[in-house]
Amino acid sequence: MKIGELSKATGVSIRSLRYYEKQGLIAPARTESGYREYHKFAVEQVKTIRLYLNLGLSTEQIAGFLHCVLLNKEAFCNEVLPVYQQKLKEIDEQIQTLARIRSNLDERIQSILSERIDNESMEGTNDES
Repeated sequence: MKIGELSKATGVSIRSLRYYEKQGLIAPARTESGYREYHKFAVEQVKTIRLYLNLGLSTEQIAGFLHCVLLNKEAFCNEVLPVYQQKLKEIDEQIQTLARIRSNLDERIQSILSERIDNESMEGTNDES
């Protein structure tokens, strides 16, 4: 199958498919005229790549275990679990950072609103005199 057919079959852009090839995630054969020729197995391969990208993994991380998971279940690929654990650690750290930022923003909003209320009540007191 040609690159356009693979793109339609997977919903992945031709540009992304070329990127996956450059990253070593997929490897099409080449015809005599230089066109990429993908095996029908490439559809499953690209869907698997998308699954891992949607988990937030990088193409480098995926390349480290893709061949194994295409041939076996994840549980039998020793490279997968450490990558998942590292990604989960990164996500937990990001959540903590975002929680701190959220708390700081909430404090700033409350401070601004409090100052406005104080200012309005003082203006109201000045208007009465």
